[in-house]
This record gives sequence, structure tokens and C-alpha cells, in this order.
Amino acid sequence: MKNLILQLRSLSAGVVMFIFVISIVALGAMSWTEVKADITVTPHNLSSAGAGQTAEICVFCHTPHGGDTSASVPLWNKTLALPTAYQTYDSLGTSSNDGDIAPVGSVSIACLSCHDGTQAIDSLINEPGSGFDSAGFVADPGAMTGDPVLGQDLRDDHPIGVQYAGGGISEGGTVGTSQGTKVDVDFIDPVVADVNGTTIWWVNTTGGTAGREKEDMQLYTRNDGPSGLVEPFVECASCHDPHSEVNDTFLRVSNDSSEVCLSCHIK
Repeated sequence: MKNLILQLRSLSAGVVMFIFVISIVALGAMSWTEVKADITVTPHNLSSAGAGQTAEICVFCHTPHGGDTSASVPLWNKTLALPTAYQTYDSLGTSSNDGDIAPVGSVSIACLSCHDGTQAIDSLINEPGSGFDSAGFVADPGAMTGDPVLGQDLRDDHPIGVQYAGGGISEGGTVGTSQGTKVDVDFIDPVVADVNGTTIWWVNTTGGTAGREKEDMQLYTRNDGPSGLVEPFVECASCHDPHSEVNDTFLRVSNDSSEVCLSCHIK
């Protein structure tokens, strides 16, 4: 009888463990489905479900081979313009801009490879299938038009490649300490962390946790600004998540009551 009870307990534990493992697998599958769903229901889905003639989605931006290595985004599948092709916000000479602006680069220049409207959406380095050929495979192979087009004159847009909070936040430092100082006090203190030996910054938004999340305002680490220091910069993807389905403009949070602006600016 004692042996039978022990066997039943062992069986019960095994069943519980099996259910636990299956639950974890199911959660993993659900998470992947949610991630996949993000891009499929957005205007960035240019596959056959949208304007294209291919069932692939990721190919319009990414390629497993031969991507543009000058882009600081994974395996970029479009040719980038030269940074000097763009007019940046600092050329206005406005007195309210107290942060230096680096040449157009980082993730922003990848976004602009479509959003500056200078090349066709299907002008890819590596088309689907075999070979590096951009003969065209989209039903309407023209360049992007309408509201999403920023052009190459960026003076009327939010500054990109601009030092966060006026600059001066040095690598390894935290805001308000001798290691790093926030030049403009009208900005919310960013969070600084070390990830695999790289210093990263972000600005926490409301409702999140202490760790960096997709809903936080991402700051991009650069060292090619006028100061030459490793410091945080504001880029296109600081406020926009290209894989998000939260809203039509890919904002990381809703801009109701100017929440996006007030995530960084103290007003």
C-alpha cells in the first residue's frame, strides 16, 4: 500500500510537470504569435496581403544575406543615402535647440531609405529567391508618397541624431552625477544601463517596469556626434516602433494629451 501511494505521488508530480512544460510551450507559442501579429496588421506589411506580389513580409526591410552593413540595424535590405544628402534641424539656427546634431545615421537613416521618397519600395539589395536582383516584384513599384514621406529636408521634423537633453551625458555616467550632467533641465532623466559591455539609455514611460520595454522611449548610443563622446541620441525609433500595431503612426505610446512629447519633455 505504501509503495502504491508513492507511485501515485510520483505519477501526480509527473503530470504536474508535464502540464507545466506544456503551459510554458504554449506561452512561448502565444508570444511568438503576438510578435508576428504586430507587423502583419500594420502598414509595414507590404507582402501579398498588402501591395506586394510576394508572401514574404520581412524582405522589404531585412535580408538574411548581403545587407547594407553601414546601417546600424540588422541585415538591412535597402541601399542607404549618404548622410550629407539630408538637411537637418540644426541648419535652422533656432535658439531653442541646445543639443548638437550628428550626421544622419544610426537607425534613422534606415527608416529614411523608404521614408525620404527617393527610391521605389521594391528597390532591394536582395529580392526573395536566389540572387541579388532588384528588377521589381511589387504591383506598384513606385516610391512612397503621401503623409509617410519626409523627404530629405528634415528641418520641419522632430530633430533626429540630436543629443538627448542637450548632450553631456557621458558613457558610464548617470544623470545628475559627476560622471554625467544633464545640460537641459527641461528633460526627464534617462535610465542608463550596461548590456554586454555597451552603455544604453532609455526614458521610462508611464505604466512600465524598471527594465527597458518597447513602450519606453529608446535612446540610441552614438559616438559620432560633435563631442566625440559615447552618449544617447534621439532617433526616429526613439518614438516610433516599426513593428508595433498600437497605432497607425507606430508611436511607442499613444499621443493623447501629448503623452509622447511629455515622456521626455518636462513642461
